[in-house]
Amino acid sequence: MDAQDLERIAKTALRELGAGDVPLTITLTSQTDKWRVEVGGAEQMTLTIRAGAGTSPQFIRDQIFEQFR
Repeated sequence: MDAQDLERIAKTALRELGAGDVPLTITLTSQTDKWRVEVGGAEQMTLTIRAGAGTSPQFIRDQIFEQFR
């Protein structure tokens, strides 16, 4: 999993949640397979996503949906 893949999946999931086309900043944390996704827009938030080699897009989407509530 790389930042571009994660960004593509996150943008799609956030659009499905009604956030629109918000700016994202994605960084790999110091922990293995943990990513920080900073979501811009009117209400800024930070998501923590666990994703590594072989992680499915559905697993990432589920994490975003769970944290976005």
